[in-house]
Amino acid sequence: MPRRWLFTDERIDDDALMAAMTGLPAGSAIVFRHYGLALRARRALFEQMRAVARRRRLWLILAGNARQARAWGADGWHGKTRPSTHSRGLIHTAPCHNRPELLVARRTGADVAFLSPVFSTRSHTGAPTLGPVRFGLARRGVDLPVVPLGGMTARQGQRLTALGGTGWAAIDALSERRSPSGNRTY
Repeated sequence: MPRRWLFTDERIDDDALMAAMTGLPAGSAIVFRHYGLALRARRALFEQMRAVARRRRLWLILAGNARQARAWGADGWHGKTRPSTHSRGLIHTAPCHNRPELLVARRTGADVAFLSPVFSTRSHTGAPTLGPVRFGLARRGVDLPVVPLGGMTARQGQRLTALGGTGWAAIDALSERRSPSGNRTY
């Protein structure tokens, strides 16, 4: 099971995204979202990422359904859709925001659940957060790998391991670059 998961986001430019992928250790995973792109542009970017993922031995999960993931050559699909005949041999990851959603993900056959947002995040500015205690309580007794997402860093991911977290996932912490002046670029 990957310990580090990069989630893609349209606000991160393609160069920063490719740099983030090359910075991931082998065995890490990427959840490719980019929902806002037109289908042709989304597929083209996915193909670029798939080539890098194969060379670097990274898992590449497509946000969508199992049928599309199979057609695109992804390692799995990310979403709330149930497994189907197209899902054999694919990883299914599910987005969750509370304990009831974790239980549904387990019941519907997800292999991994992402529980978010644990901390404040730029992706969901102002959204209520779980924090470490509610993350641990929601995760308790759920027989499924649960990966914390939302405002995560490597240090926070390590901290949440003691509360049942399986690795950690992020957008910014894994994709930020610094310009020569020290400013963030994406």
